[in-house]
Amino acid sequence: MEHIPDPFREARNKDGSLKCPFQGEMVPMILRHEDVRKAAKDWETFSSDAPFRVPIPSEEEVRTMRQLPIETNPPEHTEYRAIVEPFFQRAKQLNVIAKVEALISGKISEALGRESVEIVNEFALPVQSRALTYLLNVPESESDTWIGWGMHVFKVTGGAFKKGTSLEAYLSAQLDRAEANPGEDFFSALTKASFRGRALTREEMMGFGNLTFAGGRDTIIHSISSIIAYLGRNPSAFEFLRADPKRIVHAGEEFFRVFMPLTHIGRVCPVETDVHGVTVPANGRVSLGWASANFDDAVFEAPEEVRLDRKPNPHISFGFGTHLCLGAPHARLIVRSLLQALTAHVGRITVLDAKEHIENEARYQRSNGYESLTVKLT
Repeated sequence: MEHIPDPFREARNKDGSLKCPFQGEMVPMILRHEDVRKAAKDWETFSSDAPFRVPIPSEEEVRTMRQLPIETNPPEHTEYRAIVEPFFQRAKQLNVIAKVEALISGKISEALGRESVEIVNEFALPVQSRALTYLLNVPESESDTWIGWGMHVFKVTGGAFKKGTSLEAYLSAQLDRAEANPGEDFFSALTKASFRGRALTREEMMGFGNLTFAGGRDTIIHSISSIIAYLGRNPSAFEFLRADPKRIVHAGEEFFRVFMPLTHIGRVCPVETDVHGVTVPANGRVSLGWASANFDDAVFEAPEEVRLDRKPNPHISFGFGTHLCLGAPHARLIVRSLLQALTAHVGRITVLDAKEHIENEARYQRSNGYESLTVKLT
């Protein structure tokens, strides 16, 4: 079985943190599983009430509104989350499950008829975009626009920020349409929702929409491409899953652990705070190192080994505490459906060409998904 290298092992075992410069700011990265979980629950010390600064690098240049509900603390976060959670829970409904399964099976059947398929843009991006229409209860044709934005809403392939993203214009047009002719879709629900006895402001509606389209996009695309590449390079793992479909659920969780697409996420300390001997000034940032925590050998035996039957598997790829990912049921449905369809219909995955996406930072380098991945499905 292939091993997945852990770029944070040395720093985590040394003192549990790593200082790394981001946009001119030295940000301590919290790396140990236990420490990350404690910080994620301690929202008063490590606050999410920090517009634009929760993502690292921060996003002041590419959006004009606070993302909701992720850039708030309780109790506001709890009340904001309740507004949109019913749409994300649609991933548990039988009709939505059936649509996602049919979508992925259809894309695999299409790929089987070709000499090769580029997974990132020709397979994963359409799957992510079309599946999102089922969650938001909008026509599937809307995904044609979303596919046109590419793998990242805010970034070009390779990592540079886009200038003048079309997302905000799209959200404004959809909200205008919903206000004029409301239906049962996500945008209409925002125009009809209330928060603490008042209607949502347009900025709040835009904040929900912004996170919905930016938050679960490249993460799902990276997960799909990483899984397909891994099974292509490890045919024994593919056979292990094919031998018993009941193994798919645990395998999916292990893939989420080792191919965690979000390396870390930011928090802001309202007052001066000590983080593993590093003084974080008031209004300074720290990062919660999800990817590092998922490789902590104090929690996971042989963490660099991919064990598709790993139990228990307390990974934190969907966060922890209050901000547990809204899209977790959706991501699990997509990965489960992907593995089911691959094991049922594909005999072999041959990797023909791959360009990994590499995060090159001052203090670490991490392989994280693919910019392109061409395979042949047999």
